[in-house]
Amino acid sequence: MPLPRTRGTALRQRLAELRGPSVPPKALDARALAALAANPGCKRRAILDGAGVNKATLASALGSPSAFGQSQFALARGNTFEARVKADGGSELLRLVHEKLDPAAPAPVEAEVPDLTATGPEGRTARTALALRDATTARAGTGAGGWTFLDHPMLALDVAGSPAFLEPDAVVVHPDGSWTVVEIKSFPMLDGSADPAKVGAAARQAAVYVLALEEVAARLTQGSDPAPVVRHRVLLVCPKDFSNLPAASAVDVRKQRAVTGRQLSRLTRIEDIADTLPEGTCFAPDLPTAELTAAVESVPAEYAPECLSTCELAFHCRDRSRAQGAVTSLGRSVRAELGALTTVDDVLSAAHGRSGDPEDPTVAALRRAAALRAEALRDAELTSPEPEPEGAVCR
Repeated sequence: MPLPRTRGTALRQRLAELRGPSVPPKALDARALAALAANPGCKRRAILDGAGVNKATLASALGSPSAFGQSQFALARGNTFEARVKADGGSELLRLVHEKLDPAAPAPVEAEVPDLTATGPEGRTARTALALRDATTARAGTGAGGWTFLDHPMLALDVAGSPAFLEPDAVVVHPDGSWTVVEIKSFPMLDGSADPAKVGAAARQAAVYVLALEEVAARLTQGSDPAPVVRHRVLLVCPKDFSNLPAASAVDVRKQRAVTGRQLSRLTRIEDIADTLPEGTCFAPDLPTAELTAAVESVPAEYAPECLSTCELAFHCRDRSRAQGAVTSLGRSVRAELGALTTVDDVLSAAHGRSGDPEDPTVAALRRAAALRAEALRDAELTSPEPEPEGAVCR
């Protein structure tokens, strides 16, 4: 007699049906999670990422291919730099952690490098948790232990009721048993500073890892024992100037961690979104374009110009947003200023007095702006010089 399906098993089956029976799932990484947290109202991205849909492939199938992504050259350069930083059992990486984050601790002469290999993401996640527990327990109450370097550990984070498996570049266990996230990037650090936008993106990504590590620490806590400390200052390692030598900086991610945690908690649970979809909805890229478009459009989206740098479906959603005249296509700040007016037609109608409550501050401001614009255009027409007659000779 077959066993009844649990809620978790039923959800995984439903997500597999949405993805397509023969389509392998795409792992949800920290970069995607940070982008998802930045736009928690987008149910389309939530369900597609939760189901493991490859949005780049989906965008191409819809006829709106994305230019989003990293070049193969940049990936190869980044892999080469990461390998150099982690060479010799992570000796250079541990030196940087000691120098930038924990100079009072004993120098990392020799570190433990546990084997984290296992079958599948669930196995690797369990192996990582075991390695963290062993490294922390050995140092509990002494503060005089050694260093432990975890190369590409696997962490799990619950996102809207579905587990996401994350793989930070490295996690270091200090002699006092605390944990630090290490993020290795290929963009340069010039004279001790890097591109603020890229550093901000790296901080948001590292904040996701901190959240996942905090969940691991909470699960490892037993009885009255205190939970392991997850440090909120992460180490960002980049090439120094234009060389291949590593330089590092400590980055405080408390703000990013708080914002990301709050936004992820606001995400509608994936099973709730799936329950609202029409029967037979599927996002398999080999479906006819019309059927695939209908499936994608059955899930509400919250497009904003910021999506162009974070989501592979941004071009498709932008076209739909513009076709509907949605004010969100002008930016979130404009959308926030316009209140209940959600389309460009509504805004123009209110500005020209064809609709809207005159007592509404938004409507009043729009009408005042329209009046000022009309007055400026009239003044410009009155003061503009008359055109020279044809055939006139300049003297």
